[in-house]
Amino acid sequence: MYNNDGFRELDRQECLERLSSADVGRVVFTRDALPAVLPVNFWLDQDGAVLLRTSAASEMVRAVDRAVVAFEADQVDAATHAGWSVVVTGVASVTADTAERDRLTAMGPRSWVPWPDEVFVRIVPEIITGRELLAGRTVYGVRLSP
Repeated sequence: MYNNDGFRELDRQECLERLSSADVGRVVFTRDALPAVLPVNFWLDQDGAVLLRTSAASEMVRAVDRAVVAFEADQVDAATHAGWSVVVTGVASVTADTAERDRLTAMGPRSWVPWPDEVFVRIVPEIITGRELLAGRTVYGVRLSP
């Protein structure tokens, strides 16, 4: 991010707070050597990991297991020109540990489209970045033109 781009950089804790308030995000991964983006519902675990719950047979699961991915969530109010965006970059993996799967089944994310054979994908954050725009004002307090 550029220091003069009109956005305020969020620190790690602010990024995690914003993520915990979001319902939907986008997972970015490589499919057939090309970038792919899928909207997903998610859950933020206590350690800051992003958790997804989906079909074990999904193409995404095969593509992301043990791969570096990005995950992005945001909230934007177009009328007031305010909002935030957070990007988590890290390695994704399908949870294989039985105790961990049991814990996540009890309290983790719920799939919006339940499948008979579901798995949990954990994205461990190696890099978390975020930025915020407050009602069309730059970091210098200058109002952006409409």
